[in-house]
Amino acid sequence: MKLISKTFLLCIGILMSMSVFAGEANAQCAMCRATLENNVSNGEIGIAAGLNLGILYLFVMPYLVVGFIAVMWYRRSKLNAEAQSYSTR
Repeated sequence: MKLISKTFLLCIGILMSMSVFAGEANAQCAMCRATLENNVSNGEIGIAAGLNLGILYLFVMPYLVVGFIAVMWYRRSKLNAEAQSYSTR
């Protein structure tokens, strides 16, 4: 149980330190911005829509990975609890 609490505290610490530095990572690629502005001013919005889809894809993937890990961790802990309850009977 101590290992889980230490791991949890480590994860919370990492997330908090990442949130402190998140403000500095608020930049946009200059080439992407120039290309989008040029295309939108010419009336072509296909590239902008594709770039927005790519941004959403990159935004969602870490949450899916963390969610998958959380579900697997929950299932594993539930199976371990059941196994311990059967062994103590």
